[in-house]
Amino acid sequence: MPKVSGRRRTWTCSRRPALTRRGTKLADSPGSLFGELIPFFVPQIDHASSARFDDRPVGSWDIWMNVINVEADHGTTEAALVETLYGEPHDWHTGGWREKGAFSSCVLRPPAWAGLISEILKGDPGSWVSHVFKTPLWRSAIRLETDAQIAPICVQ
Repeated sequence: MPKVSGRRRTWTCSRRPALTRRGTKLADSPGSLFGELIPFFVPQIDHASSARFDDRPVGSWDIWMNVINVEADHGTTEAALVETLYGEPHDWHTGGWREKGAFSSCVLRPPAWAGLISEILKGDPGSWVSHVFKTPLWRSAIRLETDAQIAPICVQ
């Protein structure tokens, strides 16, 4: 039953949801949960299924992750990633806006939600630029074919 306090309703539950044995083990070990959840969530779920249009980015997770691995190592922009992958610049004011939108929604957002990349918007609404960086979590959790092409980061 909801408890009414002033204008806000708060919901209380008298019992905790039941977890399976495996769920309990995963809940007690965040690293194991990450190891089970993210390899399924990022590459295997069809992130385009909930898109507004039927646009799907061309490519595969193997290609996208390896390109992001190299290009975003020291930071890049969303537009530069699209140009690297598809060979022509797209922005929100040209005919390529749908391809860029599909790439942004279906390829960049899932790793961002998983904490693997960080996306920072700069500029004014309507003319913002999206900067993409790999997070420390990416560097510790992801191993790809292109890792040998990346120069180590010097820390002083």
